[in-house]
Amino acid sequence: MTDADKTGQSDANTDTENPTFKRVMLKISGEALMDDQGYGLHPPTVERIAREVKSVHDMGTEICMVIGGGNIFRGLQGSAQGMERTTADYMGMLATVMNALAMQSALEGIGVFTRVISAIPMDQVCEPYIRRRAVRHLEKKRVCIFAAGTGNPYFTTDTAATLRANEMACEAIFKGTKVDGVYDKDPVKHADAVRYDRVSYDEVLLKNLGVMDASAIALARDNKLPIIVFSLDEPGGFRGILAGKGTYTTVHS
Repeated sequence: MTDADKTGQSDANTDTENPTFKRVMLKISGEALMDDQGYGLHPPTVERIAREVKSVHDMGTEICMVIGGGNIFRGLQGSAQGMERTTADYMGMLATVMNALAMQSALEGIGVFTRVISAIPMDQVCEPYIRRRAVRHLEKKRVCIFAAGTGNPYFTTDTAATLRANEMACEAIFKGTKVDGVYDKDPVKHADAVRYDRVSYDEVLLKNLGVMDASAIALARDNKLPIIVFSLDEPGGFRGILAGKGTYTTVHS
């Protein structure tokens, strides 16, 4: 890959009325909801992200979401501290449900009908995962937030997002991060880090670029599902990419 491939901007498409994708998966980390407070939920941040989602929803794009739980509890860290891994992972799944409910509240507060769909049944607070029902919600223009990961320990929310994106026939995964794409090294620590405009699944795995975990990347690769990495902190960034503008990295075959 040449330096021009790494640093080039994506082609602009000024037609904002015709989004690039009809149905997408938005994957964000739990840490994205806590702002700078270090733990838990920061309501203004949740509301800001909800407005970003609404701006894309208003374009007519159908939206699935998966939110991590690392702002509340991360199973791998619990396991590292001596907790039994399966139990720790289930606790992490419950944290994702809490985040999903918070996002649902924020979205419905601004007029976006939303369903939280959990891989672990808990009928009093959200729906169980039934694929055909979830597809119907999307067809009715409801945002679907998939919680509790895959329902199984030892799998991350990255893998859950890729799995659900394939099941829902999403056309792309949008991975919202703190930086505006994939870099050859950590741009926070290295001023000379170079951003990729496009990068292959295999290169992400070979160079350990940290886009998603290896299982998620392999699942996306096998199903030719592109992953678009962008900055969630950039106002209007999510909508801009759907309109063919903005700075981001596409991971593709």
